Amino acid sequence: MATSTVENYLKAILQLDEGPAESINVGAIAEALQVTPGTVTAMMRHLSEERLVDYVPRRQIKLLPKGRKMARQIVRRHRLIETFLVKIMELDWSEVHEEAEVLEHVISEKLLSRIDEMLGNPSHDPHGDPIPDSNGKYPSGKAAQPLASQSPGTFRLARVDDSEEGLLEWLSRHKLELGSLCQLIRHDGIAGIYEVTSDASPTPISMSDKIAAKIWVEDSHAKPR
Repeated sequence: MATSTVENYLKAILQLDEGPAESINVGAIAEALQVTPGTVTAMMRHLSEERLVDYVPRRQIKLLPKGRKMARQIVRRHRLIETFLVKIMELDWSEVHEEAEVLEHVISEKLLSRIDEMLGNPSHDPHGDPIPDSNGKYPSGKAAQPLASQSPGTFRLARVDDSEEGLLEWLSRHKLELGSLCQLIRHDGIAGIYEVTSDASPTPISMSDKIAAKIWVEDSHAKPR
């Protein structure tokens, strides 16, 4: 059985692999996990010996099939736990990430399957992230796009980066929730400011480029998740 440290590394590599980064390197992993590059290098050698990653020093870090499968199982655990904590335990969506970070390493597959069944086999977690199924496959459908990449128009809020400290509380304060219809009114590229209204808050909300890049939207006609 993999240790929690190994699981954290595999999950971090998967998230980098499935993100916008063109390549995965020691520095990016070190930044994601808040450890030293030397620590990452030592772990990459270990993961390579276990045939979990393809590691070529100073050139390549790539998940191998066994490592990718394990990483998606960890992501599945994390996102189902978050969904359980919000839907059943009624915690706020801003409170569940850290709890899931702990519980994902100790929950049994039997309990996880029961949670999945109890929740009705959800396709996305409370932050809009897709939940892999038991085979590691993500739900089908058109992927959401960052608000920062959109031209003015009306969209549905589909996903939020739950790792950005304070962002979820900020969105809740402005009544921006998953499924909300929001209208991008204006983007001031020089100032780096976006102006948005929502169906729950018609007063324009100003947000920075940084925030707009961490909010994903989809077509306004898409069904709320």
